[in-house]
Amino acid sequence: MSRARQPPLVTGISPKEGAAWTKVTIRGENLGTGPADLIGLSICGHNCLLTAEWMSASKIVCRVGPAKDDKGEIIVTTKSGGLGTSTVSFKLLRPERIGILDQTAVWVDEMNYYDMRTDRNKGISPLSLRPSNPLGIELDKGKIPQKDMELTFPGMSGDFTSENFSATWYLIENHSGSSFEQLKIAASNLKKQATKKNEGSLAYVKGGLSTFFEAQDALAAIHQKLESDGTERVEGSMTQRLENILNRASDTADTLFQEVLGRKDKADSTRNALNVLQRFKFLFNLPLNIERNIHKGDYDVVINDYEKAKSLFGNTEVPVFKKVYAEVETRIDALRSLLLDKLLQTPSTLHDQKRYIRYLSDLHAPGDPAWLCIHAQHKWILQLMQNCRDEFISGQRVGAGALDPEGDTRPSALGRLSHTASLKRGGSLRTPRPSTWRFETPQQVQFVEKLSDVVIGQLPNFWKLWISYVNGSLFSETGEKSGQVEKSKKNARQRQNDFKKMIEEMTHRLVKLVRGALLPTTLPQAELSLYGGWENKTELTGAWLTQIIHTVRACHEALSALEIPNDLLQVIQDLLLDLRVHCLMVTLLHTTEDVKRLAEKEDWVVDNEGITSLPSQFEQCMIQMLQSLKEPMEIKAGEINVLQLDQVQDQATELSVGIMKVFINCLELLSTKTDADIDTSHISVDLSSPDRFPGIQEGFSPTSEQRLLIILSNCHYLEKHTFLNLADHFEKHGFTGIEKITRVSVDAVRQLDRNLFEAYIERRADPIAGSLEPGIYAGYFDWRDCQTPTGVRNYLKEALVNIITVHAEVFTVSKDLVPRVLSKIIEAVADEMCRLMQCVSSFSKNGALQARLEVCSLRDAIATYLNAESNASFKLALDALPQLHSGADKKLLEELLNKFKSSMQLQLTCFQPPCIQPVKR
Repeated sequence: MSRARQPPLVTGISPKEGAAWTKVTIRGENLGTGPADLIGLSICGHNCLLTAEWMSASKIVCRVGPAKDDKGEIIVTTKSGGLGTSTVSFKLLRPERIGILDQTAVWVDEMNYYDMRTDRNKGISPLSLRPSNPLGIELDKGKIPQKDMELTFPGMSGDFTSENFSATWYLIENHSGSSFEQLKIAASNLKKQATKKNEGSLAYVKGGLSTFFEAQDALAAIHQKLESDGTERVEGSMTQRLENILNRASDTADTLFQEVLGRKDKADSTRNALNVLQRFKFLFNLPLNIERNIHKGDYDVVINDYEKAKSLFGNTEVPVFKKVYAEVETRIDALRSLLLDKLLQTPSTLHDQKRYIRYLSDLHAPGDPAWLCIHAQHKWILQLMQNCRDEFISGQRVGAGALDPEGDTRPSALGRLSHTASLKRGGSLRTPRPSTWRFETPQQVQFVEKLSDVVIGQLPNFWKLWISYVNGSLFSETGEKSGQVEKSKKNARQRQNDFKKMIEEMTHRLVKLVRGALLPTTLPQAELSLYGGWENKTELTGAWLTQIIHTVRACHEALSALEIPNDLLQVIQDLLLDLRVHCLMVTLLHTTEDVKRLAEKEDWVVDNEGITSLPSQFEQCMIQMLQSLKEPMEIKAGEINVLQLDQVQDQATELSVGIMKVFINCLELLSTKTDADIDTSHISVDLSSPDRFPGIQEGFSPTSEQRLLIILSNCHYLEKHTFLNLADHFEKHGFTGIEKITRVSVDAVRQLDRNLFEAYIERRADPIAGSLEPGIYAGYFDWRDCQTPTGVRNYLKEALVNIITVHAEVFTVSKDLVPRVLSKIIEAVADEMCRLMQCVSSFSKNGALQARLEVCSLRDAIATYLNAESNASFKLALDALPQLHSGADKKLLEELLNKFKSSMQLQLTCFQPPCIQPVKR
């Protein structure tokens, strides 16, 4: 009886740590009596029996598996000893696992792997058993770059499994630092490996030698038997009988399984048909799928499927495939027609146009869809522009200018200024407007803005479509070159002139439509029927023309931003020039009409300088006109200065001069109106204002003489201030011919001043001078027979009172006019007095004294306003009188003069020089 063996005990393992599939050597006691006795081996809880190789009772070699525990014992189990124990442990290193899709900076070695097949006796492929180090010596990797090795050994490889293996390459790459002794050891290792391989093949033969002998004996017996049968030459030979038996067995089998085999053949054919349908279901389902995807709008899917089918079955010779593919082509033709219709449909967005063009290109549609789209868009934009004009002409659009009771739609000068100020220069084309804007804006303005919207809304996309056509981005968004892109560029180069004509046609159509609405005289007569027809519409003011200029400028800027060549936009610049000139002339003409109406606003209320509000209103009207022209006259990029054109200069100067003359004519008209013609119901005087003369009371209605004085004062103010201020404003706004305007205006106002002054002097001086002669000879007075003088007679006092009345009338209007008016009136009175004295044939002593007393009293009373002519007349009058020789007469004359001055002191005070100078303007 064998004694019981002790349980296995593991006392050592080498190495003590490593990664999964590391080969380890286990040493201990009682590790089994043989390979069959070893029934269990676990390291770190993983069963390693499959890889275990029993070497002896104290040594086992195996590979560590991928255990769950990082560190554990080595347990050996045997039939003879049972479950063992361990005094040592093994540490499992877990290397970082790199998947096939993970990114890594190092090369993952896929060559050293362990074959996990359970049957270790089966042969393993040489690739799996190839050694990582066939020479068996330490590797010494060199630092020579791979590219240099490839250049040195062209067509060769350092991989010893390759057909083009180069030993030199391998040694340089892996053993460049190895010594010669080490290389000799490596050569010895190679010889051992080759000998071991040969011995392994012989071992297989030695182990199965008996089997080979048995097979050889069986084959020899069969051969001998066949030869003996063949020598009999009889029909019943063994081979013949065997053949007959086999044939009968085959026939019987065919009879038995004919029906089964028939059904099998039918099933196979059906299965093959189903396989064909399944394999080529893409093609058979394609017509229906095309219909569904077209209905859903998934054109990209249709195109991809079509390209796939075309590449697979485009050249097929199979009848079924040809029939189905022909149906696919029919559906694709219908899709081409549908896409072309959608492409040419208007309106459409630029994105849709590019999409449909790309689809048609991918479907290889005949012709040039991109150019067809450009041509259709060109026609559509032209039709939109023409329809815009036709809608307004036919009256389908509301917004006719609202007429005031007098039928004049033009706002006043003040209203035009506020409206013009509301037009923000450089702002957006559209500004917020009240809800009634459509009913207040003239139709021409609405038309130009609508037309501009059409051009700005459509022409940029049209231009971008052409640019995409030129650079080929219609067919390739990524910019990659292809045959279609190159073909597109070639077609675009050939059609550049045609596209240029399209742009020219659209810009000319825009310009002609605007000219027909605003400048019909600039169009040929033959084109008026197409672009005109605005004769019955409202005449536009300068403010509305300014808005139109702003709109056209915005349109030009939008087109320039697209980098359209300037020569194609020059017609718009020409239109802008004509519109600016037209706006200038219309504004000047309308200002003339506004100035004419200023006469209706005269209230005859004068300030302390003797002028009414009329000159200020006129100046304000002119300033507002110039301000309203600021935007039209502004010089934008590419524009010229309108006021530098000779013809425009001359017309603007003449119209400006005309405005000045019209205002002067208004003053003249006011001076000639009768009391019945003057409407004073609107006159109101602010008595509390220091700028109003206190003598004017509420309900003041000026006489014709007072109106003359007021207008004279206004004329003086115009000459000294208003015309000079306006000249500065004209110059600041760039007007030319200012000297002519100022000169003509001053000459005209001076002429009016002279005429009005003469008319006033005639009205006031003639009655006073005419009253002298009847007063002198009243009561049958005779210079030759009169009493001793007792004082100045009443006729002279009455004449002085009349002069004082004129003084008061003039002073009430303007202090500055007093010296000028009184000097002229006194000149007339002095001349009349001189004439009367010279007409007397003779004087008595008392008559001479009386005459001298009255002439000297008159002269001394009005001495402040005497001029050279007045002094000469009084001197002639005194010279016509006899001289006083008696001292008593002279004394009496002096006493009577003093008495006159004393008694008339209050009345004569107004003839004294003013102590306070008038306020200077």
